[in-house]
Amino acid sequence: MSKRVAVVLSGCGVFDGSEIYESVLTLLRIEENGASYQCFAPDIAQMHVINHLTGEEMAESRNVLVEAARLARGEISALSTLNAEEFDAVILPGGFGAAKNLSDFAVKGADLTVNTDLQNAITVFRQHNKPVGLLCIAPAMAGKLFGEGVTCTIGNDADTAAAIEATGAIHQDCDVDSIVVDAQRKLVTTPAYMLAGSITEAAGGINKLVDKVLALA
Repeated sequence: MSKRVAVVLSGCGVFDGSEIYESVLTLLRIEENGASYQCFAPDIAQMHVINHLTGEEMAESRNVLVEAARLARGEISALSTLNAEEFDAVILPGGFGAAKNLSDFAVKGADLTVNTDLQNAITVFRQHNKPVGLLCIAPAMAGKLFGEGVTCTIGNDADTAAAIEATGAIHQDCDVDSIVVDAQRKLVTTPAYMLAGSITEAAGGINKLVDKVLALA
């Protein structure tokens, strides 16, 4: 039986949701490994909406699940329905949505809180010793999701790394085409577009992350 991966999205668009290239590369690599995926996203309002052409905030409200459905071609479920027992692993692409909608790291830094449905789901994955992959800025949640002493990476940004370490996590610098593995906790992280200057650069680390997560599953 092929392995099944839950992919948690946070909207659609790098500045207020899931990073599109990271999300698509993740889904592609899962299938290239002969595995399958199901997408999930929280059924909540986005923190805010950004005009991706101008970079300015827009005076409107959008729903994270509805926006993430664009990436998943409509094949997506509410994060509250994610049953970790039905999957072999879970992966979270990055994009600012991970720091704005799945958590409030973008606003509170080291004092962040994590979406309750996400925290609950990851807790069950951990209880069943199933691997977790976090891309880009998503590892900022590692300290809250895994507890003190977890090792992760967002690349080499000193300020972001300091905020992550203030949550109790251990940050390890990492190149764009590499991964950091916390073998004890089965957590795999990669910088992706925290460092990538092109989709090709992003793909290098993302492919390694997906491969490793599936190998651990």
